[in-house]
Amino acid sequence: MKTETPAQASSVTTELSRAELDAVARHMAEAGTNPTGPLEASLITGGRSNLTYVLSDGASRWILRMPPRAGRTPSAHDVAREFRVTSGLRGSGVPVARPVVLCEDEPVLGGAFTVVDHVDGRSVQSRDDLDALDDSRLAHVMASLTETLAALHRVDHVAAGLGSFGRPDAYAQRQLHRWRGQWELVAPEDDEVRAAAAELERRLVAAVPEQRSTGIVHGDYRIDNTILEYGHLPEVAAVVDWELSTIGDPVADVAMMCAYRDEALDLILGAPSAWTSDRLPDTPALAAAYERAGGVPLDHWDFHLALAYYKIGTIAAGIEHRRRAGVGSGPGFATAGRAVPRLMAAGLEVGSLRP
Repeated sequence: MKTETPAQASSVTTELSRAELDAVARHMAEAGTNPTGPLEASLITGGRSNLTYVLSDGASRWILRMPPRAGRTPSAHDVAREFRVTSGLRGSGVPVARPVVLCEDEPVLGGAFTVVDHVDGRSVQSRDDLDALDDSRLAHVMASLTETLAALHRVDHVAAGLGSFGRPDAYAQRQLHRWRGQWELVAPEDDEVRAAAAELERRLVAAVPEQRSTGIVHGDYRIDNTILEYGHLPEVAAVVDWELSTIGDPVADVAMMCAYRDEALDLILGAPSAWTSDRLPDTPALAAAYERAGGVPLDHWDFHLALAYYKIGTIAAGIEHRRRAGVGSGPGFATAGRAVPRLMAAGLEVGSLRP
């Protein structure tokens, strides 16, 4: 789905063998998409989260996604969720890659995997990628991004066949419970960071709001999780990376998008990212643009923004946890741990959650 430079990563944990690629081809053929020749795979992202490969038979291209082969944390790499939600969104008006096959037979590759069509376009990941867009084209991209997210939140998830994709109620409580459990698995030994996280948890528990909106939540929405069609005016051609998607409160989705504007994202990714550029709208302007695009009212905004900082801090701690375990490599592994205290502190500074 993404057009990127092949990542440098350890062949021990990321290389696909000829036998594995032949098995993938068999599963694709059984699902109705028959490669015309032997598959070749090129790793384009790997290490921090799911592994992503471009597959080619010499004539066509597809994308294969699978979890890391070691150092996984429970429920954090769920490619089956990606497949289910993108299958449900076909024809909804929300742009997604066409799903090809989901294989949950873990012995095939050492974990579940999905294959989807390759989407032609560009992925704006780095600051350099962003700077290739002039101000006018960038403004159009940002409008397309917020309109696409608002459109996603308007989809009737039951009509899309996603009625059992997640519980529709008590999303904030469930998210807080889940991410507190995740934090316990990956928390660093630093006492000050643990204390900040504990205080943020305490404030969040005391402020859990009533849920007023329900819809499909992407969970990780920002410019680098989209493919852009570069026509006269560039726009979103596909939304990708749905591993955290569920049914829940759309306000949380907007909050995650905004919290990722923090420069701590550069530490997680290991380089200056497109999404932290000061050429993009700040958090208040981004949230307002979403509401103007027809998104849900941003009720209980401070709670959701603070929870978003907590969640991203936990994600950063998870990357550092895998680094300490000696699995995975690449940009961000050496620096993600430094993002954790910054993000927990940002959560503590959110408006109405201050003491």
